[in-house]
Amino acid sequence: MRSSTFAQEVTQWYAVAARELPWRDGATTPWGVLVSEAMLQQTPVARVLPVWETWMARWPTAAMLAAQAPGEAVRAWGRLGYPRRALRLHRSAVAIVERHDGEVPASIEDLRALPGVGDYTAAAVAAFAFGVRVPVLDTNVRRVHARVFDGEPDATNGAPTVRERAAALDRLPLVDAPKVSIAVMELGALVCTSRAPRCEACPVAPRCGWLAAGRPAPTGARRSQTYAGTDRQARGRLLAVLRDSPDPVDRHALDVVWADDPQRARALDGLVADGLVEPLADGRYRLPA
Repeated sequence: MRSSTFAQEVTQWYAVAARELPWRDGATTPWGVLVSEAMLQQTPVARVLPVWETWMARWPTAAMLAAQAPGEAVRAWGRLGYPRRALRLHRSAVAIVERHDGEVPASIEDLRALPGVGDYTAAAVAAFAFGVRVPVLDTNVRRVHARVFDGEPDATNGAPTVRERAAALDRLPLVDAPKVSIAVMELGALVCTSRAPRCEACPVAPRCGWLAAGRPAPTGARRSQTYAGTDRQARGRLLAVLRDSPDPVDRHALDVVWADDPQRARALDGLVADGLVEPLADGRYRLPA
């Protein structure tokens, strides 16, 4: 398939099928885009939406978040999961104030230098906030490209290769490249999904290499991730106690939410090591001040 045809058909589909999300409305600041990208990592849009709206109402600029204690970012993160993202976002806000006068930088290099900002997030903010022509390769985009152009069921594991990035860049038009990127991302999220793709609704199905090959299954067994009973669940329970309390809590308040003593101790030690919890001299615990 010609890249120009792919871009045209996907953007035409997006114009009709796209979800209305506040960080896409054209009026969102670069800071709002950065916050959305941090929250959307490994987290569904439905869970992110109310937290993003509350967050942006409270901290509409990086400077306003940077002026708060990092524990407030963790508290406001709520139950989005992977709360270290909240700490990294707070550190990014501080860096934006200190290095860029409170304005989110536009260059890939400056974005990549912010704490916790990787290749994907830097590319996404550069593209969606500043219109930079750069490939934005999340799991959805990589899967669409692998199926349509390579006839593969999904992209390879691990980070995108140099060849994959170059091919993705070649598929972006010189004009409106960010629109194509977000359209492909939306196609992967809504239609060309991992487990139950709706090929009958796909705008590029007639020219999809994977569909033409009979939709071959991925090689290797798919690993399912469990949550119940894991250290991650224990960490979430302990952190919820601290997040819901305006004051430091004693050890008993943490002990009662997780029965397994060794696992609870391991989870608490991990939260302290990650900077998400601060132990106090009197034996109580709090979110980082």
